[in-house]
Amino acid sequence: MSDQQSAAPVVAHTREEFKAAREALSSRDVAVVMTMGALHDGHARLIQAARQRHDHVVVTIFLNPLQFGPKEDLSRYPRTFDADMEICRAAGVDVVFAPTPDVVYPDGDPGVRVAAGPLGEVLEGASRPGHFDGVLTVVGKLLHITAARSAYFGQKDAQQLLLIRRMVRDLDFPVDVVSVPTVREADGLAMSSRNMYLTESDREVALCLSGALRAGADAAAFGPSAIRRAAREVLVEEPLALVSYLVLVHPHTLADVPEWYRGEALLAVAARVGTTRLIDNTPVLVGPGGGALDVFSDVPHARADV
Repeated sequence: MSDQQSAAPVVAHTREEFKAAREALSSRDVAVVMTMGALHDGHARLIQAARQRHDHVVVTIFLNPLQFGPKEDLSRYPRTFDADMEICRAAGVDVVFAPTPDVVYPDGDPGVRVAAGPLGEVLEGASRPGHFDGVLTVVGKLLHITAARSAYFGQKDAQQLLLIRRMVRDLDFPVDVVSVPTVREADGLAMSSRNMYLTESDREVALCLSGALRAGADAAAFGPSAIRRAAREVLVEEPLALVSYLVLVHPHTLADVPEWYRGEALLAVAARVGTTRLIDNTPVLVGPGGGALDVFSDVPHARADV
């Protein structure tokens, strides 16, 4: 690891501190990785991917109150700033922007917000009304503040990734949104800050999510019905996982794909395990020769073969 990568990142808590740290960088080729803290190896992978392509990496650590609903406990979210900083240092982050809510929202809750629209009202949005409006509002603000050339997000939050890409395209943000494959534990569980809430027995139950996705992807060559059936068979074998949804949808519209569909699709699942709600997904190629994909292609509106 180089001296630059092993040095502690500059920490900025105010807009003025961040502006000074940003201007002190030797290049304008900057990527941003946005987080709410409680960093893990999945975040480290995002940072590493950004470092491979850009001169500098900025990480934002901000627990955004706008994306927490009235029944969601913001105070329960883990806060591990010292450990987060060690991950940032090891991964080669140049600047960490860690503002408080009054820095991001100086006038209190913003009167004008970014609306996610219909794509934000299904799947995760159906159970968390307004969540994606809060996500897009803070992402938009942080894109402006950081002035990054690229922003890196994990494929695990597939719906969020889709909505951020739509916002960037629809509102002409001058930034490249890059997706990075989901990072998993050795047992297949998708890495998430929520995993720390799982008991040992909960973790065993939670493995049915990734198991269902693998089973569905293995059946991709045989079409949508086969994918859904194979994934569902794994989930029904685990009664302690309370499934919210299991869907096979188009990656750009989130509409259920019909039986004749051939092309890229999103196989996604959400379930409550113990007291924790977990989500997971895998991109799949449906049809002969199909199977699991790491991420979707970069074609914005790929048409499927009929």
